[in-house]
Amino acid sequence: MLLTISTTYKPATDLGYLLHKHPQNVQSFAQPYGVAHVFYPEAREERCAIALLIEVDPIALVRSRKEKSDESFGLKQYVNDRPYVASSFLSVTIAKVFRSALSGKCADKPELVETTLPLEATLSVVPSRGGEGLLYRLFEPLGYEISAKRHPLDLEFSDWGESPYYTLKLKHNLSLKDLLTHLYVLIPVLDNDKHYWVGEDEVEKLLSKGVGWLEKHPEKDLIALRYLKHRRSLTRNALERLIEEDLDIIEEQTDSCETEESGLEEKISLNEQRLQKVCEVLKEESATRVVDLGCGEGKLIEKLLGERHFEKILGMDVSYRTLERASQRLHIDKLSPRDANRIELIQGSLMYRDRRLSGYQAATVIEVIEHLEPSRLAAFERVLFEFAQPDLAVISTPNREYNVLFENLPASKFRHRDHRFEWTRQEFRDWAKTIEERFGYKAEFRTVGPEDEQLGSPTQLGIFKR
Repeated sequence: MLLTISTTYKPATDLGYLLHKHPQNVQSFAQPYGVAHVFYPEAREERCAIALLIEVDPIALVRSRKEKSDESFGLKQYVNDRPYVASSFLSVTIAKVFRSALSGKCADKPELVETTLPLEATLSVVPSRGGEGLLYRLFEPLGYEISAKRHPLDLEFSDWGESPYYTLKLKHNLSLKDLLTHLYVLIPVLDNDKHYWVGEDEVEKLLSKGVGWLEKHPEKDLIALRYLKHRRSLTRNALERLIEEDLDIIEEQTDSCETEESGLEEKISLNEQRLQKVCEVLKEESATRVVDLGCGEGKLIEKLLGERHFEKILGMDVSYRTLERASQRLHIDKLSPRDANRIELIQGSLMYRDRRLSGYQAATVIEVIEHLEPSRLAAFERVLFEFAQPDLAVISTPNREYNVLFENLPASKFRHRDHRFEWTRQEFRDWAKTIEERFGYKAEFRTVGPEDEQLGSPTQLGIFKR
């Protein structure tokens, strides 16, 4: 099995410092299941690539097993795909051979650990027991650009069909530690197996390696189930802890952001102006069925509910607790049957295709996208513009240029601590242009709030039409 990792970061040979492997040396590491070799196919300042090649010895592998095989096919323990496919053997080898890089340690150049690098990883043969779609479901929400080539079962007998094996290429701008962590967790998930016993310690490994990304991943249930080798009790334990930690983070961020927003924007009633402007756009376009993505406590839904023009309103948010507050705000339990039928609140993620979002004329995304990691915008774009495909999408986001006019906002700081970015007007338009080119929408822009001649308005509104 072969894994290669390359970068064009300059100097690209700094990859050797991160991995603690000298580019001029070939190193071999004995493993219980064979030998791992590390070498550099290319080592230039412009581009550097490292390869991890594992020679699995099927005989040694069988002899090292303590339990007897119960396979119906007697030779299966000797004749199988383990020597060449990426599996838990590769994950274990990554943890041993690249231990320092995986744990985020670099004694010679510690500043490189958190540096975002242009990285490309290639797995020569990876089993995807779930088809090509599973590759995208696992890696795309993490921001990877994916290229997958499927292999036939047999080159001479094409009528045998396709195999579950792919050559997988992943491209992304991220730290090496994050790349190795994603591979460490997701390779055995793709294979849907592990070569060793899975116990409570595997739950701890999953949670520690998943910090910062797994709790937000739309396929976290599947990842936990497969990583823990379908042991239901361990999977429930892992998911309960993930959900509990995720909700605590979401609640803390939501409360903090709302407090900061009210403090900065209350003098100009910006939130009320935003909601009013969005309602005006929806009515101008004669939208009667609206989905509010990232609906929060339901402030926009409350406004839409007061307009009989809107026949069906769906609110979606990632936080159950926030949805409970929205339900209380809207007095769902006290609404007339007619109004109750007009409203639905659902829990869901903006990173994952959701069939419940289809069939709506308009979608609103109000002060939401700036809370997403830039690497996850691509997944959100597909969810909204490729899968949900509303005729109209209304998206609002802060205008960073206007921030200097907020008296209590320190220079170079975002409006809220949970913001991952804030765009200038030109950056918002550049992003909108990519939406036009990729998904066939046409964008127009409006301002929200008091407008400065040079800096624009505090909120910028993008209106996307098919």
